[in-house]
Amino acid sequence: MADVALQPNKVGATQPARKRSSLHKALKRKSTAAFLMTLPLILLIAILVIYPAFYSLHLASLNKSMQRFVGLGNFEFLFKRETFWLVVKQSCIFAITAVIFKALLGFIIAHFVHNIPAKGQRKWRGMLLVPWVIPPAMSTLAWLWLFDPSYSAFNYTLSFFGIGPIPWTGDAMWARFSVILVNIWVGAPFFMIMYLAALKSVPEQLYEAAAIDGANWWQRLWYVTLPMMRNIIAITTLFSLIVTFANFDIVRILTAGGPLDHTHIFATWAFRIGIEGSDIPLGASVSLFMLPILAIAAVFILRDVNKRGNEA
Repeated sequence: MADVALQPNKVGATQPARKRSSLHKALKRKSTAAFLMTLPLILLIAILVIYPAFYSLHLASLNKSMQRFVGLGNFEFLFKRETFWLVVKQSCIFAITAVIFKALLGFIIAHFVHNIPAKGQRKWRGMLLVPWVIPPAMSTLAWLWLFDPSYSAFNYTLSFFGIGPIPWTGDAMWARFSVILVNIWVGAPFFMIMYLAALKSVPEQLYEAAAIDGANWWQRLWYVTLPMMRNIIAITTLFSLIVTFANFDIVRILTAGGPLDHTHIFATWAFRIGIEGSDIPLGASVSLFMLPILAIAAVFILRDVNKRGNEA
C-alpha cells in the first residue's frame, strides 16, 4: 500500500525532470541558439527600421496639415511635377555612376595592396582607409573649400596649365560631377577592404594551375579571380547601392541640391520638402520612392547570389 501511495509522487517528480530535459535539448539546437543570439538585433531593427517604415507609409497618406486622409493623393501630385522626375533621374545617375566607379577603383586598389609584401600591407591599408573612416560631413567640408569659387585649390592648380576657373558647384554638370567625385572618394576604401579580403581567400593553387595551362594575367583575372569573388562583389555592390541612394550629407553640404535643383537626390529633396517646406507627408512620399527601386535591385542581386550558392 505504501508503494502504491508513493507512486503518484514519483510520476509528479519525473514530469519536471522531463520538462527540464526537453528544454535543455531545445537550447542545444543550433537554430534556437542562433535565434536567441540574433533576437536583440531583430528587436533593434523592428524598433528603428520597421516601425518608422510603417509610420512613413501612414504619413504619406495624410494631407499637409496631417489631419485628413488623402490616400494616394501625394503620390499623384508628385507624378505631375517635373522636379520629381528630375530627382528620380539624378538619383539613379548619382547612385549607379558612383557605385560603378567605387567598385572599379576599389578592385584596382585591392589588387595593388594584395601584391605588396605582407610587411607593408598594414601601412597601406591604414592610409587607404582614411577617407572611409573620416566622418563624411567633415570630409565634405574640406571638399567644399577645395571647390570654393574664390579660393579653389583645384582652380589655382589648373591656372598653371592655362585652364580657366571651373564653376565646380555653380554649373549643373560640374556640380553633379563634384558630388559623385566626393562620394567615390568616401566609398572606394570600403570596396577596397572587402575585395582585399576576398582576394586573400582565393587559393593560390588555382593561379598556379592557370599559369601551367598558359593563362595570361587577363585570363587569370577573368576565369579565376572574378568567379571566386562574384558573391562578395554582388553583396558589396548591393550594400553600397542602398547606402548611396540614401546618401544625404554629401549633397546637402556640397551643393544643397543646387543649382536650381539639379543635384537633388531623394534624401535631400525629401528634406527640402518635408522639413524646410513644412510638408512632412509629401516629404515622406518622396522618401518612399527609394523602396521599390532598391527592392528590385536587391531581388535580382540576391537571386543571382542564391543561384550560384545552389550550384556550388
